Amino acid sequence: MASIGHRRFWVAAVVLASLGCAALGVRVLDTRVAAGFEAAVRSAPSRLLSRPFVVHEGLDPLQDGIGEHLERTGYRQVSGPEVRSGEWAVGARAWTIGARGFATVQGYEPARTVVLDLDAEGRVEAVRAASGRLEMAPLEPWEIGAFVAADGRDRRPVPLDEVPEALRDAMLVAEDRRFFEHAGVDVRRTVGAFVANLRAGRIVQGGSTLTQQLAKSLFLSRERTYGRKLRELVIAWSLERQFSKEAIFEAYLNEIYLGQAGDIAVHGVGQAARHYFGRDIGDLDLAQCALLAGIVRSPSSHSPLRSPEAARARRDAVLDQMRAHGRVGPGAHDAARNAPLVLRPDSAPIASSGYFMEFVRRELSAELGREAIEEGGLRIMSTLDPRLQLTVERSVRRRIEELEARSPELRTGTPLQAAVVVLEPRTGQLLAHVGGRDFATSPFDRATSARRQPGSVFKPIVVLTALARGTGGEAPPFTLASVLEDRPLSIRMPSEHWNPSNHDRRFRGLVTVRDALERSMNVPMVRLGLALGSPRVIATARRLGVESPLEPNPTLPLGSFEVTLLEMTRAYAVLAAGGVRAPLRSVLGVRTGRGEPVALARTPSLRVFAPEETYLLTSALQGAVDRGTSTNLRRLGYRGAVAGKTGSTSGFRDAWFMAYTPEIVVGSWMGFDFDRRLGLPGSQSALPLVADVLIHAIGSRGGRHFRPPQALQRAHVARSTAGRCRRRVEWFLAGTVPESTCTPSEDPAAVPSARSGGADPVPKLGAAGELE
Repeated sequence: MASIGHRRFWVAAVVLASLGCAALGVRVLDTRVAAGFEAAVRSAPSRLLSRPFVVHEGLDPLQDGIGEHLERTGYRQVSGPEVRSGEWAVGARAWTIGARGFATVQGYEPARTVVLDLDAEGRVEAVRAASGRLEMAPLEPWEIGAFVAADGRDRRPVPLDEVPEALRDAMLVAEDRRFFEHAGVDVRRTVGAFVANLRAGRIVQGGSTLTQQLAKSLFLSRERTYGRKLRELVIAWSLERQFSKEAIFEAYLNEIYLGQAGDIAVHGVGQAARHYFGRDIGDLDLAQCALLAGIVRSPSSHSPLRSPEAARARRDAVLDQMRAHGRVGPGAHDAARNAPLVLRPDSAPIASSGYFMEFVRRELSAELGREAIEEGGLRIMSTLDPRLQLTVERSVRRRIEELEARSPELRTGTPLQAAVVVLEPRTGQLLAHVGGRDFATSPFDRATSARRQPGSVFKPIVVLTALARGTGGEAPPFTLASVLEDRPLSIRMPSEHWNPSNHDRRFRGLVTVRDALERSMNVPMVRLGLALGSPRVIATARRLGVESPLEPNPTLPLGSFEVTLLEMTRAYAVLAAGGVRAPLRSVLGVRTGRGEPVALARTPSLRVFAPEETYLLTSALQGAVDRGTSTNLRRLGYRGAVAGKTGSTSGFRDAWFMAYTPEIVVGSWMGFDFDRRLGLPGSQSALPLVADVLIHAIGSRGGRHFRPPQALQRAHVARSTAGRCRRRVEWFLAGTVPESTCTPSEDPAAVPSARSGGADPVPKLGAAGELE
């Protein structure tokens, strides 16, 4: 008896232990399933948006791209009198836009009907809404792209109550009619599928419920084995025990795989609606809802973009099922069945936007964390002007191809590259950013990551050092009228003597600071740098925002140290902004998926030079465009106010051009990734890129003019040229107008300096290049 009792004890112990282990296993499984489910529900890639398109009086809807903007943001052009949200119509004297609401940096721009009244020339003469006349009306921004994580899934979560009823019905009819009746597994479908697979000798039917499909998508691979099927059943039961049917259905609609967009997997009906139709989920009609439901079974073979006939047949089959099960009436069924496939407009993406996106990813990841960017579902409102970005992208491609056609040797070996940066100087906003000729084949960003010798585009930094007051308010050592020697020069370097020369190998004797900069003379600039001292020049570069390593060296004025294109463009932006250094901004604001603002660190703008000091330099750089080394900008059709400077490095390896107006600053570079000569100066290679941008951005006639500050003085000065005294008008800081006129001597020491009263001579260089 004791032995029997002993055995019963151990049997009971084993049973209890087994039950305990099973309970523990279920608890562990439920915990893991719940964590995975909740993470998937929350997870979505953040989306990068352009700046909004603002319509206002004076715009030409055709030339200024309003129609293109509406198409790219998923609006549909209609011809009838009724214009709904997400549609627009064009009349003889007015455009009517059913503007959708969208989140902005400040809050929310409501949905409304906007009417653009046109004048006889086709330009907008009034902007109206139901509330009355408007000064302007912002339209929702372009979606530049999504920061998809390494798994390659792109989702756009939508709450269940925002999914159209027609789409919910279509999904249930097509995939799981008894979803709200079973407990995660439909026994009838499972048995039917088992019999069919047994007869076929392999798995030909799944019989999976929506819950099982969700379990597979979230936790399992796509292999078709009985082991995977068993795990699918267990996970489905776990989901059903822990979450409501509505929560599971919403998760399914937001997770189900619905096709490919290149290398990116399209998951969920929200993203599928954008991918296939270019529309928000709430704007889909019955036919489009049925088409999405029909794709689920085989997204590859039923894709309307690749197989429209197969997609239409599958859509019609779903509509027939909806009619048979009473989910849609006969009239709506017949209308949807006869509807054509209305897909998203076939507009080319902004191929170059990857450079800007990666720049934003790095910037925001450092502040918010990479996980927030790739999984946080944020709405990132950027500074990018999408039409300007497209202009830069096309210009880079076209100008490179033109050079390669003229010089076939440029097509051999590594490909010729170019980079362009466009900034708004007053705000520091990055408007356009192209880091190479093709992001898909070469994502390396030559605008922000490649350091190159800037050549002559560094010379304005030297001249600004000469023209600006000292840190204690001391008068500047030079003016634009100060005279420099342009004669042979030899400088003792650590290992040899350096003999700088001008690009044309000529010397001109005595030249003014203005002439030296406008005609980009090397020797006078080297002398000016020696007179000022490298530390002072480097300090100016730092105040302008140049952060790359710079060392004291006689070659510094010729741009011998390496910097990035973005750094130089930011430095020129300070000149365009009248001495104010604005922090670089690529993001205007960030909001969560629920519309809540995300706090970002902001750096204030800082005045680093007086406006009259930078205007002197701007005046000389305007001269470089009108009569100096940058006159090709005029020949290419830009006639407005602009200041610019070309740059070419030794042997024409790198070509640069920098230009700015009161509205924008544009920096461009062209060359090869490795040590190879381009063989062309900046005026013939990098400059045409800038011309294209200026003409697109502000028109061939330009925009605002540079206004000289009141603190400046304008005076006639005289200089000796070829034995004759010539007079010219020049700008000066107050109190720095020189007293003398022409002198018979060509000795620069005899020419008064920029100091008030003209008492101190310009420092003179000895024969060896050392200061005397």
